[in-house]
Amino acid sequence: MSFDRPWALIALVAVPLAVIAWRVLEQRRVAEGERFASASLLPALVQRAPGRLRLIPSALLLLGLTALVVGMAKPHATLTVPRRDATVVLAIDVSRSMGAKDVPPSRLFAAVSAADRFLTEIPKRYSVALVGFGSSAFVSVPPTQDRNLIQQELEQLRTGQGTAIGDAVVLAARLGRRQKVVDGIVPPTSVLVISDGARDGGRVPPLTAARQAKALGVPVSTVLVGTPNGVIEAKLTGGFTEQIRVPASPGTLQQIAHTSGGTFYRARTPQALAGVYKKLATRLGHKTEDRQITDLFAGGAGLLVLAGTALSFLWFRRVLP
Repeated sequence: MSFDRPWALIALVAVPLAVIAWRVLEQRRVAEGERFASASLLPALVQRAPGRLRLIPSALLLLGLTALVVGMAKPHATLTVPRRDATVVLAIDVSRSMGAKDVPPSRLFAAVSAADRFLTEIPKRYSVALVGFGSSAFVSVPPTQDRNLIQQELEQLRTGQGTAIGDAVVLAARLGRRQKVVDGIVPPTSVLVISDGARDGGRVPPLTAARQAKALGVPVSTVLVGTPNGVIEAKLTGGFTEQIRVPASPGTLQQIAHTSGGTFYRARTPQALAGVYKKLATRLGHKTEDRQITDLFAGGAGLLVLAGTALSFLWFRRVLP
């Protein structure tokens, strides 16, 4: 928490002074009471002593005073608030290794299914784009709020060759930054790369792509789909089939996320992948913002003072206990 007028906090010294003044007045009141009546006669005069109950209204009043003084200093706090507009670019790996079935029914199918659910989690005002990448990166759907169009194109993705992951990051980051300016502000863009491993082909190295995305102000979060036990089958001449091991490789994806300011996630099962997308949707749907919260302290101070005064009147039939 920060303050526009921190010097105003000096007034907080009034709180302990008020406590001291209250204690002095309390002792004086007790001393004057003892001058007119013996302590042994007190039970006959009142049904019961208020005890510590009488401290509650005073404590509320002091808390209200403290909140009022802090409010005078114009405090600021970092709050999490919903985003109104944003662009999310989904970049999905369609390389041959995404056909591995270690994440059933296949890595690509699981990624597409979870992406489909992801679309229901983010605000409808968000624009979403879809980029696929194999031996090259391509725009499947430009930024749009038409969720049905994105879902239709997700279903059309098929595995191919290569993993031009660096090309995909650059394409997705630039695609998001081309959005129209709203009220003089370009809506923030986030890129989500879903892949099972390292680069295989492409013109732009992944680290260079991540740096370009960071320069554009576009964080790239990455999701690793798959396990170390991934296997695909390749047809050979003569009717033979070859099994090729395609273990998921996190290194490149971790590097991209770290360099660009995004977050790296692992997803080894369809359930874990769905959980990752849900977490990402929540993260993308909110932003942190520095706001002045003077009104909260002022309102809280008013409520505390009213509560203390009301309790004092109800319990003791006077404004102060």
